[in-house]
Amino acid sequence: MTRPQHPRPLPSATATGPYNSTSRLRAGRLCWNHNLAAYLCGWQPIWQMNARMHNTPAPVNDDQKTPADDKRWSIRALIVDDDVPIRELMIDYLARFNIHASGVTDGAAMRLAMQAEHFDVVVLDLMLPGEDGLSLCRWLRAESDIPILMLTARCEPTDRIIGLELGADDYMAKPFEPRELVARIQTILRRVRDDRSEQRANIRFDNWRLNSVLRQLIADNGLVVPLSNAEFRLLWVFIERPRRVLSREQLLDAARGRSIEAFDRSIDLLVSRLRQKLGDDPKAPQLIKTVRGEGYLFDARDIG
Repeated sequence: MTRPQHPRPLPSATATGPYNSTSRLRAGRLCWNHNLAAYLCGWQPIWQMNARMHNTPAPVNDDQKTPADDKRWSIRALIVDDDVPIRELMIDYLARFNIHASGVTDGAAMRLAMQAEHFDVVVLDLMLPGEDGLSLCRWLRAESDIPILMLTARCEPTDRIIGLELGADDYMAKPFEPRELVARIQTILRRVRDDRSEQRANIRFDNWRLNSVLRQLIADNGLVVPLSNAEFRLLWVFIERPRRVLSREQLLDAARGRSIEAFDRSIDLLVSRLRQKLGDDPKAPQLIKTVRGEGYLFDARDIG
């Protein structure tokens, strides 16, 4: 029997032209398909390759499972990605970390899956057929507070900022290391659990009441204003540190739970959206004041 030929190496950026977002997406998919081809051609089971790289145990076959194995799932994830090979690889890999993942191709299938089953986190690709990831992120945030991790082959800061402003909790650029996907999911869920365990039910300030369970602002006249995860975390940081000047870096680290690049100024957009929901005049703000060259100050009265 003739041994199958090894797949060709991935083309370099210089050989294929400028390394723009399109070539980045193509290279990312080639990288995933390269691993898949190695598995299908029989060089080694893919779990052995990943186990050797990450020191993880081999998966259990369905025939070998016991009733106790059904209880091992600690996290349930929904992966929305139209690239089936990549999606299936992610599902198989996450299973070894007690993350039970289900995969769908587009927004319609995502909505049906969420109606039929409870999920702890959504892994959402930005580039989807029909309704794109940004539109689906907006819909998810309007309907629930489920954590959202966005996947994107686009490297432009604007795309990442828009996704985060629409309510995504974090993002990853393709191609990525599968172990990082696991780490980010675990970090997001740990942060959400910590947030919910430390929050008080209702906080009053000025003419507003913040419901920290439903993540809503309630005005004295009964008006209910929903908040995205990022907006809620930012407001919570302000409430915990009133009348203190906080830098953009401090606010972003607390509101999004990760370090940021020096050029990333998405906190300005997030503050603008929060001001709008609070009815704070951007030209003469009374609640969230800008301290030129330093950051922002939350100047609310009677917090409690």
